[in-house]
Amino acid sequence: MTAVGRRTGDLRLRAAQVLRSSSFRLAILYVLLLSVSAAILLGFIYWSTAGFMDQQTDATIAAEIQGLAEQYRQRGLPGLTNVIRERIVRDPGGAGVYLLADKDFKPLIGNLDRWPSGVPDQAGWIRFRLLDRGPQHTDEHAARAQVFTLRGDLRLLVGRDVRDLEATRELILEALTWGLALTAALALLGGWVMSHRVLRRLEAINQTSRDIMEGDLSRRIPLAGSGDDFDQLAAGLNHMLARIETLMAGVRQVSDNIAHDLRTPLTRLRTKLELLRTDLGEGHPAAAAAEEIIADADELLGTFNALLRIARIESGGQRAAFAPLDLVPLVADLAELYEPVAAERGQQLTLHTADTAWVIGDRDLVFQALGNLVDNAVKYTPEGGLIALSLTSTEQAVVIAVADNGPGIPDDLHGEVFRRFFRADGSRSTPGSGLGLSLVRAVVELHGAAIALLDNHPGLRVQVQLAPTTAASKAPSAA
Repeated sequence: MTAVGRRTGDLRLRAAQVLRSSSFRLAILYVLLLSVSAAILLGFIYWSTAGFMDQQTDATIAAEIQGLAEQYRQRGLPGLTNVIRERIVRDPGGAGVYLLADKDFKPLIGNLDRWPSGVPDQAGWIRFRLLDRGPQHTDEHAARAQVFTLRGDLRLLVGRDVRDLEATRELILEALTWGLALTAALALLGGWVMSHRVLRRLEAINQTSRDIMEGDLSRRIPLAGSGDDFDQLAAGLNHMLARIETLMAGVRQVSDNIAHDLRTPLTRLRTKLELLRTDLGEGHPAAAAAEEIIADADELLGTFNALLRIARIESGGQRAAFAPLDLVPLVADLAELYEPVAAERGQQLTLHTADTAWVIGDRDLVFQALGNLVDNAVKYTPEGGLIALSLTSTEQAVVIAVADNGPGIPDDLHGEVFRRFFRADGSRSTPGSGLGLSLVRAVVELHGAAIALLDNHPGLRVQVQLAPTTAASKAPSAA
């Protein structure tokens, strides 16, 4: 993968993490609440402004109606027609709309060529579309008027061309829409930035936690120096981590003391028992008891060494021996070692490997962990059973599998078998200390690998998945 591709992938991953974060969801809720509040406020402003403009238009129409009514009372129909004619002549392109029609709605005088098709409401108000009175007569816009019935069934319409009001209303609505959209966009951008910053601080905590889980107890959460809530949380966690590191150091010191104070006496005890057995001779009745005590001492020493080995692995101190490692010859040596043991029990051990499978790891630890898996398979598979050891390698993963057709492990115990000294009821009579899988898990975690227990139908299939190395990491360094 190219650097540009990796960078694009990282950006997509960070974007997906931001979108899934709780802080971004909280920001989305904030954006929704802010948008609803802004929409209500801007809607009220629009309603108030448009209503005020409608009131102004109605007041203007009412004033014109009052003037025409006054002329009609004083001068009758001729006076009314003269006033309408004068207003049209005085302002031919104005906003005033006038039309006097007979009982059949045929125009008598006014600046409309026909009676509008709309139906007046109970108060006599009517809205209709009006063609522009310019030379082209193509533009259509809104008009509002009031209709009256005069003596002789004459119809009088007085109104206003509200194109300016309609344009102003559209302008206000467009401005409010853009204002709401801009408010939502800025709130969303602010939420994204805030979520990204929060996620970055949380990722620092998570990365520190991962480093500590991998054995680096000296890692601490970095502080931003702002003294905010995250800094206070990080400071508290750092104090806790320092205390844990102190306690773990004490535990390791106790383990070292146990190793010095108990393993040495056990070794001397075993040596003395060997001398005693030699002095007693083969035929002495106590020689068999001495042999059993020596076996018990070996079992104690093996358990004690396994515990110390697991503790050293879990502390992460054995990464210094990590190097590029081809698992193909390692797995072949493992099969060669256990094939005679399986043959003695009437079992068949098969091996299937890839051509090459390079990883970064400690050869001795990997060999010991895989040996524990094969040893368990040989131990618990009945006579005549089949044990399959396989190794597959792809660009994404290297997978080692140990499968058998023995009794297997119940699904509800898959998470328990990795605990120290855990032994299922069916294996209590089998020799062992219950530390084999605990050591396997410690080695797997040290290598950043994954282990899975699967049903082999019948039996158990244990898969260990490691990350493959690149070609560059396998090349020998220059002298």
